[in-house]
Amino acid sequence: MSGTGKVVRSGVGRRKVQTLVIVLVVAMATASAVLGGTLVVASQAPFDRAFKQQHGAHLIAQFDAGKVTESEVEATAEDDAVSQAEGPFRTVPVDALLDRGMRLPSLTVAGREKPGGAVDKVTVTEGRWAEKPGEIVLFDNSGAGGEMAATQVGGEIEVPDLPGKPTLKIVGLARSVSESADAWVVPEQIEELTPSGQDGGYQMLYRFDSAATKAQVDDGRDAVMADVSDKAVTGTKSWLSTKDRATGQARLLVPFLIVFGVLGVFMAVLIVGNIVTGAVSSATRRIGILKALGFTPAQVVRSYMAQALIPAAIGAGIGVVAGNLLTQPVLGQTNRLYGTSDSGVVWWIDVLGFGGGLAIVAVTAWAAALRAGRLRSVDALSVGRTKGGGRGSLAARVCARLPLPRSITLGLAQPFARPGRALAILVAVGFGAAAVTFAAGLSTSLAQVQATQVFGDVAVYPHGPPDSSGKPPTIDADAVMAAIDDQDATTGSGGLARTQVAVPGVTGSVEAYGFTGDKSVYDYRMVSGDWFDGAGEIVVSTPFLKATETEVGDSITLTSHGEDITVTIAGEVFNTEDRGMQILTDLDTLTDADPKLTPTEFNIDVKAGTDAADYADTLNKELEDLSAEAVVLQEEADEYVLIINSLTALLTLLLIAVAAMGVLNTVVLETRDRVRDLGVCKAIGMVPRQTVAMVLASVLVTGLAGGALGVPLGMYLQRTIVGDMGEAAGYTLPSAVLDIYRPGDLTLFALGGLVIAVLGALLPAGWAARTRTATALRTE
Repeated sequence: MSGTGKVVRSGVGRRKVQTLVIVLVVAMATASAVLGGTLVVASQAPFDRAFKQQHGAHLIAQFDAGKVTESEVEATAEDDAVSQAEGPFRTVPVDALLDRGMRLPSLTVAGREKPGGAVDKVTVTEGRWAEKPGEIVLFDNSGAGGEMAATQVGGEIEVPDLPGKPTLKIVGLARSVSESADAWVVPEQIEELTPSGQDGGYQMLYRFDSAATKAQVDDGRDAVMADVSDKAVTGTKSWLSTKDRATGQARLLVPFLIVFGVLGVFMAVLIVGNIVTGAVSSATRRIGILKALGFTPAQVVRSYMAQALIPAAIGAGIGVVAGNLLTQPVLGQTNRLYGTSDSGVVWWIDVLGFGGGLAIVAVTAWAAALRAGRLRSVDALSVGRTKGGGRGSLAARVCARLPLPRSITLGLAQPFARPGRALAILVAVGFGAAAVTFAAGLSTSLAQVQATQVFGDVAVYPHGPPDSSGKPPTIDADAVMAAIDDQDATTGSGGLARTQVAVPGVTGSVEAYGFTGDKSVYDYRMVSGDWFDGAGEIVVSTPFLKATETEVGDSITLTSHGEDITVTIAGEVFNTEDRGMQILTDLDTLTDADPKLTPTEFNIDVKAGTDAADYADTLNKELEDLSAEAVVLQEEADEYVLIINSLTALLTLLLIAVAAMGVLNTVVLETRDRVRDLGVCKAIGMVPRQTVAMVLASVLVTGLAGGALGVPLGMYLQRTIVGDMGEAAGYTLPSAVLDIYRPGDLTLFALGGLVIAVLGALLPAGWAARTRTATALRTE
């Protein structure tokens, strides 16, 4: 083994604590980088592969069959921008009931002879394709947990609003990567499903030579629509928006992973630099001996770099493996949706993560080790380990006047003697406190988002067998509300009616909620504007405003049951249901077009301390003859929220451990450098517990200062990253989700910095207390 190799092996063996610290900090930084990068790339892989295999449509266009002919629609495919096209297919919106009486969302049904074709090859996942009238194939969204997840092939759906209430047999489930329709039938079936007096629509599917960007898709759309009247086009959908929805949830994780990755990189630079600098400082005499034996400055620098790079390589390897393993549960839902089995491993991201971690350590260690290379042999051999005094003498005199035990005041003065090392502890503790503050804030913000999905403590739904027409049992809304109001524990209640409306510029129907009663039960969080105040006003979410190119204060015309309803957008609300495309309004806004529309769901707030289950049991006795049933509402944890919280907790614990070990390393260096002073203190009567107190006191000031500085950084990160996550999902977040810190919480987080510092100093404090006086005095 070469001389340099022996020096490296000896250095790594002697500094076990420092070696472990480097392994942990590099592993955490690499794991965060690999996980974030992999999610960006691998989350899109199942969609991209399915889109390629199925020849997905770059653009889907809907036309009004009453304003354009089939030949005119077909002629749009002849434009030079179109490489392939399929259609036109006749389409019609259908409101249907499953054979179990459950109403489905309004379905866009397309008439299509076969699932294959030049564009949008629909994949049958269960059963077969429709071959004759009376058969239907439904879109299979079971991987996403949608309404069709409970649908069984062989069942039936009924269209109760059409004459004769036609019934269609479900012969198959299928997936379209383009999401071109909710269901498919043979073309001749469309005529029977189209209401009298309506024309239905045409659908065209296009693929373009260039469609990688929004601008290219827009150019292709403008080209094919140039010869068609704007009034004939009822809506278009780009494949890029479909891709965003398909891969959006996995990408939600990327912003907060970036935070931990950046914090990890800063910690790696700080700690590796501190370790190498400390190693050089404490081994000045050893460096002099090495140079006297013939080591060149470059060899000395390389030896100290290698002492950092060996554990860094181990840590980077662990981080790459951990990052790939953590990717699996995140990509699981995307794989289930498209029937793929992507492992999530992206080799070039692994290489970049591993190489990047080593590069950062190498540069940091090189900069810190340069001092060792520049030392002259004679100067290195002529100095001892203990530095000259003078620095921090003023602070020592000030601390000595404090009414505290002398062991404490000695410890409080130590950071001022070595401001560089004190700064290293302050920064490490500050990053740890920032991570804790950010993690707690992120978890609370996600809890606030979840809280918007549950309204009230108890809900009342229709209950009982369907009527003779197959519809769910009819509820007497006034009687149900009276029974609810009669309960002493009721503090608020409201009714909810659901219907479908058409919105200009939006393909397919949009769900509208009509509210009655106490609307405070539906605890929606406003982003801007106001909650609706009576009929004629609506509140909507960010995706609706973007889709319709409207803003708060604008008027828009809705169509329900053939009647136009002009409404004003009173406010923007945070609402993720139906991908943010719901309309919330007063029930009276909708009853002019549909006088029979009445609430079919009731939500109830009960008095604090009331057992919701007992309340529901009591209310059910009053509802027995009203075809309704009360059930207790329970918040269901979202899979991605659980994943985010779990990853946040894991990465935060790792960062806290790294911060504490960074403190430990610095205190170890400081204690060893001052070991002779420690021996003198012991010789004049300092007992072990006083030694421990002195060492712990040396990190009190930096611990408190680091906590105080880390909390504002954590708050800034929480607000920025949560806002970015909302933007990535297409929503503007309300202040209730962003502004979640309370003064008491911030105080605890700041004190958390002190806890991190004390935890990191405990082991070296114990080591100092156990050091024998004679041993300490002989070290010089």
